[in-house]
Amino acid sequence: MSDAKPTIVLVHGAFADAASWAPVTRILLDQGFEVIVPSVPNRTLSGDSAYIRSVVEQIEGPVVLAGHSYGGAVITVAGVAQNVTALVYVAGYALTEGESLGELQGGFPDSDLAAHLVQSTTPADGPEFTVEISAFGEVFAAGLDPEVAQVLAVGQRPLAAAAFGEAASVAAWRTKPSRAIVAAADHTINPDVERFGYQRAGIEHVVELDGPHLLMQTHPAEVAKVITDAAGI
Repeated sequence: MSDAKPTIVLVHGAFADAASWAPVTRILLDQGFEVIVPSVPNRTLSGDSAYIRSVVEQIEGPVVLAGHSYGGAVITVAGVAQNVTALVYVAGYALTEGESLGELQGGFPDSDLAAHLVQSTTPADGPEFTVEISAFGEVFAAGLDPEVAQVLAVGQRPLAAAAFGEAASVAAWRTKPSRAIVAAADHTINPDVERFGYQRAGIEHVVELDGPHLLMQTHPAEVAKVITDAAGI
């Protein structure tokens, strides 16, 4: 790997936005990394992945691509970009080719999230989902200051149903070195879904943190350390 520090691209998941990465972003910037935290449309897996890949391919030099939650599925596809040198999954979905979020998740007991999804309809994209605001703090933002969780709850970025059902076209972990973090106290994704995906992908560097879904908020130093290890710094 080059002596130059790679650019770190942080990919958020469903029901969140770039701000979900803020504590980790701050740490990485303070360590001298170039960091980009793009907004993911959360419309279709193929479209979201193509967008993130376009962001990555416009960066000069190597890129470490980190994805949280649904962002894990996005980096699984987008990570085939030639300048991506490593992938980092944070409480994320490590899909395989031909597999959707629904198929991977369907092999395991539901998390608490399933009972607290709210469906609405958009004119262009059809059904989409958010997390019930009254349950957001407990299900999605456990471990955060309740006032912070409340702000995040009313600023959710919905996930279109199409993204949940679309299969991954490729699995970048087959060709890219990968690291991963399990959120052992996750109420949004069953932690066994995370463990299974990582094991199937043959990811040797897996860290288990006794924390909730938004590990970037509750355990930013530990998450940043996994990312910088992937960067070879």
